[in-house]
Amino acid sequence: MEVLRIDFHTHIIPESFPDFAEKYGGERWPVLNRTCACGAAIMVGGKNFRDVTDQVWDPKKRIEDMDREGVDIQVLSPIPVTFSYWAPPEQAEAMARIQNDFIAETVNEYPDRFAGLGTVPMQDADTAIREMDRCMNELGLHGIEIGTNVNGQNLDHPSFLEFFKKAEEWEVPLFIHPWETLGKERMPNHNFMYTIGMPSETALAAASLIWSGMMEKFPKLKICFAHGGGSFPYLIPRLDQGWHVWPHLRLTTHPPSHYAKQFYFDSLNYDPMNIRYMMQRFGSDKIFMGSDYPFLLREVNPGKVLDETVDLTNEQRKAMLGGNAAAFLNLEKRKRGAAVASHSNTGG
Repeated sequence: MEVLRIDFHTHIIPESFPDFAEKYGGERWPVLNRTCACGAAIMVGGKNFRDVTDQVWDPKKRIEDMDREGVDIQVLSPIPVTFSYWAPPEQAEAMARIQNDFIAETVNEYPDRFAGLGTVPMQDADTAIREMDRCMNELGLHGIEIGTNVNGQNLDHPSFLEFFKKAEEWEVPLFIHPWETLGKERMPNHNFMYTIGMPSETALAAASLIWSGMMEKFPKLKICFAHGGGSFPYLIPRLDQGWHVWPHLRLTTHPPSHYAKQFYFDSLNYDPMNIRYMMQRFGSDKIFMGSDYPFLLREVNPGKVLDETVDLTNEQRKAMLGGNAAAFLNLEKRKRGAAVASHSNTGG
C-alpha cells in the first residue's frame, strides 16, 4: 500500500536570524547564538532557552533525516519562543515577516518536500490579519501557527474575534501550539514546563474556544492542536459535567463535547492506547501524524505511534499518516494555484 507520510508538526528558524535585542532593545527577544558549525543556542535575556542543531535551519539536513525516517513532506512552522506577542505590534510584525519569508523560500526551493505555516502578531488583530493575508495570498503558505494565549489572555478574548472571523472566512488552517504556559512559576524543576505545563496550557486554550461560544460562532474554523491536544481530550467529560451542573455559566447551545469534534489534533501522544481513545472520541479523520522535529521530545521515527497502533484499517492508517493533513492544509488545491500563478507570471 503506497502511503504518503506528512509530518505536520516540525519547527524551523532562519540561520541568519536577526538580533532584535540589539535592534530594538529589551531582553525578551530570542537571539540565535552559534556555538559551532552544526549548532546554536537560542538565548533569551542572556540565558540559554534551548540548544538546537543545524537541523533546525538547514533544509538539506532535514531532507536527509526525512529520507532516513520515511517522511515524504514536512510542514514547517516557527518556534513558539519567536512569537513575541509581548512586543510592540510593528516590531513583532517585522519578526514575523522575516520568518514567514524564510519558510516560504524554503518551501519554494523544495516544493515536493515541504509545506509552510506562518506566524502573525496576535497582540494586534489588524496587524495579525494583514500578515495572515500576506502569508496566504502573497507567500503561498498553507496556514498559520498561533500560541495558546496572548500575553495571558485566553483565545476567547474579544480582541481576537475579528482574527478568527477572517480565518474562517478565508478558510485558513490554524495550528495552535502551547507557549508561555500557565503555572510556569511552579515548574522550574524536572522540565515540567514541557511535560505538564504545555499539555495543560493546550487544554485551557481548547476549552476557552469551546466554552466561550467561539466554535459555535465560527463552526467552519479549521483548528489543529499540538501534542495530541495535550490533556484536553481526557478532560472533555469533566467539561461536559460542568456545563450540565452550571447552567448559569452556559454560553453555548450544546455541551463542550459537541464542539470538540470540530477540532483536529496531531498524533504526538506517544501511545497507541491514546490514539485509539482519540479515534473513538473525535474520529480517525481528525488526527494527523506529527513529530515535533527536530527537538528532544520528538517522536522517532515520525509516525511511530500510528505504526504501532495495530488495529487500524488501511484507510485509517493512510489518512492519519498523510491524507488528513493534506486535506486540512488544502495541499493539492494550493499547489495547483501556485502552479497556475507561476505559469501566468512567466507569460505562459
